[in-house]
Parts: sequence; C-alpha cells; structure tokens
Amino acid sequence: MENKFILNFTPTGMIPTKDMTKHVPVQPKEIIQEILAIAALGANMVHIHARDPQTGQPTYQKEIYSEIIAGIRKENKDLVLCVSTSGRNHSEFEKRSECLDLKGDLKPDFGSLTLSSVNFNKQASINTPQMIQDLAKKMLDNNIKPELEAFDLGMINYARYLIKKGLVKPPYYFNLILGNIACAQANMLSLGLLVNELPTDSIWSVGGIGDTQLKMNAMSLVAGGGVRIGLEDNIYFDHERTILATNKDLVKRILDIAKALRLTPYSHQETRQVLGLSQC
Repeated sequence: MENKFILNFTPTGMIPTKDMTKHVPVQPKEIIQEILAIAALGANMVHIHARDPQTGQPTYQKEIYSEIIAGIRKENKDLVLCVSTSGRNHSEFEKRSECLDLKGDLKPDFGSLTLSSVNFNKQASINTPQMIQDLAKKMLDNNIKPELEAFDLGMINYARYLIKKGLVKPPYYFNLILGNIACAQANMLSLGLLVNELPTDSIWSVGGIGDTQLKMNAMSLVAGGGVRIGLEDNIYFDHERTILATNKDLVKRILDIAKALRLTPYSHQETRQVLGLSQC
C-alpha cells in the first residue's frame, strides 16, 4: 500500500469552546455529523473527545461516548475510532477508563494512551507510571488497541518498556505530537529523532500544536508518515491567527498537499488492515 497514509482526525479535543470558535463540534450530534463529513473526504481514523451536552465541558461518561460511536457506526462501520482516556481533567482510573468498558458494536478500536505526564501552557496532564500501565492492561484485556501519544523521546522509551512487559502488542500506532511548550519542538531534527526511536512494527502520524500543525503535517507526509489534524490541536487557519479554521478547511488543505506529493489516505478497510484490526 505504497503512497498511502493515515489521516487521523481530531475534531474537538478538550480545550476549544464555542466562545473560542463557533466551528468546534461539541454536542454529540455535531461531533457525529462532523466526523462523518470528514470521513467522506478521506479521514480514516478519528480521535474522539466527548463533551457534556449541557455544559460543553469534557466528560469521561461512557453513555456520551456510546451515543457518538453509535451515531458514527450507523452510517460507517469501517472508520477506525479512538476514545480519549485523558488525564487533564480527571485523575481517577475508574473515570478515565470508563469509555473502555463499551462492548459489542459500541466498543472503540483504540483508546488514547499518553506515555508520561505533560505540562501544557496552562495545565498539566498527569499520567503516573501505574496509571499508564493500568490503562494499557485494560485495553489489552478488552481487545482495544492503544493510540500511543508521544510528545518527546522519553515517552517512546516508555512505550518500549510497556512492550517489554507485554502490555502493548504489534503493530504499534503512535501519534507524535510536536510543538508543545514543554516537549519536543516542531522542527525536522526533533521529528527525525522521534521516528528513529520508534520500535519495529510501528505506524506513526504527526501532529503539531497551534500554528505548527500545518508544518508538521506536511513534514510527516514527506517523511513517510501519517497526519493528525483537526481543531483539537489548532483553531486557526493562518499563521497570524486572524482566520478561524473549520475542520473541513484544515483537512482539505492537507489533502491538497498530499495530492501534490502523489499521496492518498488509506481507505477505511485498508486502514483497519494496516493497524491490525478486525474487518467489519
């Protein structure tokens, strides 16, 4: 499957609000519609954050995740779905892992697994070694693959440790996220170092925080990786931050770049095959 790539769509995240940008999908129906529309453009994997329908704040509740997943799979059974186990707002394992309890047609394909604690601009995401291992074990037991989130070299080393302990099985899927203030910066050398340290049997995509998103997405395509893209990481279309982006704007722009490089996203079924998932 040469000349094809993972297009991992991140529509919502935990930070953007309607006050920041009217374009961010927050309500379950909005999130479902946005995901289905971008999947039709070429997105083959989705990183889902749920929001409380009343407050718009991030939520861990599996009932809301189940509503989103059910709405997507009613129309598209092949799209690869990842749920978030983020540690930004909740520290209890029971809450963070609740979305991993979904079964049957509602079971996600992936769960996010950040490989260490991370300091963002105004907030920390706390991921203790025990929490990371417990989440990895629950994913393994429930036949949910981890979406391995690495912000620096040490996190990749910790992924190797999890592999050694038998908590993560190949093929390994990594999101390499650059440009965060306290982690690997958004440049070619940092990306090359991260990719060089990946375990054998790794598939990887690259995201960039804020106005580094476009640069890192393009750099990844040139280097043979996939892209992580969406309003979760960046709400602006331009470097000067004068134009609010839509998810469609961001995805169409990177697809134009990919086309110029003679690259196309994997089909949804091809993505499942590459990532070692069961066919729907």
